[in-house]
Amino acid sequence: MKRKLGFSSTVLWLGLVFLYAPMLILILYSFNESKLVTVWGGFSPKWYAELLGDQQILDAVWTSLRIAFYSSTMALILGTMAAFVMVRFKRSWGKMSLSNMITAPLVMPEVITGLSLLLLFVHMADLLGWPRERGMLTVWIAHSTFCASYVAVVVASRLRELDLSIEEAALDLGATPLKVFFLITVPMITPALVAGWLLSFSLSLDDLVIASFASGPGATTLPMVVFSSVRLGVSPKINALATLIILFVSLIAFFSWYMARRSERRDRHAGR
Repeated sequence: MKRKLGFSSTVLWLGLVFLYAPMLILILYSFNESKLVTVWGGFSPKWYAELLGDQQILDAVWTSLRIAFYSSTMALILGTMAAFVMVRFKRSWGKMSLSNMITAPLVMPEVITGLSLLLLFVHMADLLGWPRERGMLTVWIAHSTFCASYVAVVVASRLRELDLSIEEAALDLGATPLKVFFLITVPMITPALVAGWLLSFSLSLDDLVIASFASGPGATTLPMVVFSSVRLGVSPKINALATLIILFVSLIAFFSWYMARRSERRDRHAGR
């Protein structure tokens, strides 16, 4: 007897189609022979070869990856420190002010954040002579600023769930607070640290608005190159680039799922 497709299953499949159908169409048209992205002209992988020969896009990819790595690392350090203050310090006006300042970039429009950072860099250059020009360094500072807020929220939620008795026991046994933090607290919040770093990496790699305000001629990120090319007419090379990014992200997601499933099986067998 055939099972009827329920309402929940129908909504689920419609949601999956809505999310992934555009990606599948994009992947299909990345093999389009025609220069017109909306007209199918036959199957051809030539745009991948042209993509690999486009030095501007390759330089932008390398620049975006470096900025995303440096920004997510700095945001992880700043966000973890801010989260520790938000959770562990006693309630006071200073803690409340810090919490409000940390969470403000989460709800603030990126245009306002980018414009304020641009004005900051301009006034610093006039008063201090630094930075002399906007480039990769200023984009790194700007991305670290707004990514740290996301890290702080993720890490703070994990810190609130920790059992303080473990840390207190280590302090009673003679461990210093710094040693307790690195040997006990950090291992317990490692999943939150990894999640915050990956989230910051994705946000930095995807950002267009803030990077447009903070960057200069010598630091063009991938979203800026893609946006400028789209305004002049979408090139099939962009479809090829997007397909490679989708493939890379899918491989990472599959690897993470496989490792989590393998760890779950190992724990299940160890519990028997």
